[in-house]
Amino acid sequence: MKNVSRKTNLRALWLLICLGALPLVDQANELHAQQVTAGEAPTSRILFIFDASNSMSGQWDGERKIDMAREVLLEMLDTLEQKEGVELALRVYGHQSPVPPQDCSDTKLEVPFGPLNASKIRQTLNTIQPKGTTPIARSLAQAPEDFPPCGTCRNIIILITDGIEACDGDPCSVSLDLQKKGIILRPFVIGIGSDPGFKETFDCIGEYYDTPTQEEYREALKEVITQALNTTSAQVNILDQQSRPTETDVNVTFFDRYTGTIHYYMIHTLNRLGNPDTLSLDPMMTYDIGVQTIPPVRLDSVRLVAGRHNTISVYAPQGYLYVRTKRGNSYDRDQVLVKRAGEQELINIQEIGTVGKYLVGSYDLLIPIYPAMEVLKLEISPGNTTTVVIPAPGYVTFSTGQPGAGTLCQMMGSGEQKWVMNLLENTRVQAFYLQPGSYRVVFRRDDHKSSSYTRVRDFTVKEGKPETIKLY
Repeated sequence: MKNVSRKTNLRALWLLICLGALPLVDQANELHAQQVTAGEAPTSRILFIFDASNSMSGQWDGERKIDMAREVLLEMLDTLEQKEGVELALRVYGHQSPVPPQDCSDTKLEVPFGPLNASKIRQTLNTIQPKGTTPIARSLAQAPEDFPPCGTCRNIIILITDGIEACDGDPCSVSLDLQKKGIILRPFVIGIGSDPGFKETFDCIGEYYDTPTQEEYREALKEVITQALNTTSAQVNILDQQSRPTETDVNVTFFDRYTGTIHYYMIHTLNRLGNPDTLSLDPMMTYDIGVQTIPPVRLDSVRLVAGRHNTISVYAPQGYLYVRTKRGNSYDRDQVLVKRAGEQELINIQEIGTVGKYLVGSYDLLIPIYPAMEVLKLEISPGNTTTVVIPAPGYVTFSTGQPGAGTLCQMMGSGEQKWVMNLLENTRVQAFYLQPGSYRVVFRRDDHKSSSYTRVRDFTVKEGKPETIKLY
């Protein structure tokens, strides 16, 4: 809760919900996010949802609440109608049916979006009088239909109310449903007084401002409008081991903190001067930022300061891994499975003969060859390349004449044997890449129904050499 004053008396709420995203723009205007074109200034469409329920006839700081709320909103209209790229609309609730009885469908779009319609909004505001109930959730649920289709618009809802939900609706649930449908929500709640019921109702979707006087109420609204309309820039610094912003060329994704929806995505870039791109971001949202290093790095709950240049720093020093065979040849399983040291989760599959980039730290490597080869606790150091050289495998073909059952074992130095695999039972010819070393294959054809027909062959696999083993 952010206190503008410690006084508590009457109640009012300002709920600002952003329903759209600003474009992501680098210095060359080459990047884009979602369906918003980079470099194109979006139209900001503001829908005011105004409470004209019966409680707005009550007194606040010596005036009727509806008169003071109306006066402040009219002042904001004088400012907003002078701004280019801003369109306005007005939805009102609680103004058609008096209470009792309670009419929870009493919500209506009074002034739709259109050019130069601020005068229509003024006229409507000056004529409405408080009568009915407070269907906040229903008004929010109907509000998305008030915005005509537009691929380059930034849609904003400002709800002005002095009371909590009076019907059966749940504003928090409605807000989450809108987000799940791809509507971006970044709410602010501005309250006059600190009624616990208000905070409990709206805390799930916004910040709470205690504004007990008309002037503080006016200043809080100005702050919300500023954050809604001002351009806000940012840069993402990906830091190396010395905390310098030299790391780059990875995917960076901005997620909505509350829904996980992706709003911006890009390949991080340093310009010719070695500085990260400058981005234009929506300051109304709280972001989780994912940096697609290997393994990925995540920075949660990032808030931007509206109207300023923000620097977002992510510590992600990296080094390189190069895996190759001694003889430089490849084979059909020329991959390395990479895991964090001591962990089971696979974080990457790297092709043998290529260079991969990883966060500094310890890793376990698994080469999927027969028998499986492991390199444990391999260290990746900042800015350096760690090279792993593995023996070139041999290519062994087993020819059995007839299908049958067989087992391949590796002969150990102590005379023991280690199981490697069972041969394919319904195949007459099968081939595998094997590590260099000594092996034993034991086989019996299916058409020979006696153990005495078992064939045993010992053989040696040499680096990079083919070998054919006949078992008939």
